[in-house]
Amino acid sequence: MADADLKKGNNRANTTRSPRYLVPNDYMADPAAHVFEGKLYIYPSHDWESGVEENDNGDHFNMKDYHVFSMQDINGEVTDHGVVLTVKDIPWAGRQLWDSDVAFKNGKYYMYFPLKDRNDIFRIGVAISDKPYGSFISEKHPMLGSYSIDPCVFEDNGKHYMYFGGIWGGQLQRYRNNKALESAATPADDEPSICSKIAQLSDDMMEFGEQPRDIVIKDKDGKPLLQGDTQRRFFEASWVHKYNGKYYFSYSTGDTHNLCYATGDNPYGPFVYQGVIMTPVVGWTTHHSIVEYNGKWYLFYHDSVPSGGKTWLRSMKVVELEYNPDGTIKTLDGMNQSEG
Repeated sequence: MADADLKKGNNRANTTRSPRYLVPNDYMADPAAHVFEGKLYIYPSHDWESGVEENDNGDHFNMKDYHVFSMQDINGEVTDHGVVLTVKDIPWAGRQLWDSDVAFKNGKYYMYFPLKDRNDIFRIGVAISDKPYGSFISEKHPMLGSYSIDPCVFEDNGKHYMYFGGIWGGQLQRYRNNKALESAATPADDEPSICSKIAQLSDDMMEFGEQPRDIVIKDKDGKPLLQGDTQRRFFEASWVHKYNGKYYFSYSTGDTHNLCYATGDNPYGPFVYQGVIMTPVVGWTTHHSIVEYNGKWYLFYHDSVPSGGKTWLRSMKVVELEYNPDGTIKTLDGMNQSEG
């Protein structure tokens, strides 16, 4: 897709809390937004019509490559830097390139991506570039001991932490204590929910620097959220940002379609549930990132409105995020389709 094609219809004023589609001529989802070299860079999944039948394993999310996009002005032109990594470029590849994230250290950009290996098991791979817009060169093997999906890398005080995991099609229910089970096991509704994972990365950014640990989300009474608490419990799509000294862990509840958040005092948690960032969007669920740019905070996400509700054909959006004086986030209406 030519850059000029993306610029059409993209110069509308983005008033507060008025969402904007960023790539109207293609289907992009799961946007991970970062500020690199003074610009906003966005790393989404690339949806396409592969013809795979829809099912609970997510086989219809059959993504095969990644693009990178950049913006210098939140209201301005969006540049498509083209394809930066494909399934064919990854030596250990099976299928399905799902949500990725990118981190920077010592002059290098590291893309972390989930991909099923040739045994149809999700692993997390690493690809490296000298530039934030790629292209990215994959390592020959996935990260040792990696599993499940949705890697998010958060930098804090010079250290990099990876958050990851997702249930159902994301396979997280197949593991306990970082070991594969003989068969998948989901807790009972009255038991603590399956947790997202965290691990500090090694100094070279290529492996886990420690064994992954649970990210525990507790209610206001200090009790872990239960598996049956589907309106609040973790499902997938981890993201972490820091606001006024607090760590905000945000995530999707999946089958109930909420985008929720919890806060804590350090990157490992525990985190205390605070509320809903965004109510359900059109489509199966949403996936997001939160970033500060030029003094304002923004939520990048997706919905399936342009495709007529096809959950595997999603469109990337951005809207301003607002905080209350006590640090809580003002809830956004996921069905708000107005553009300024």
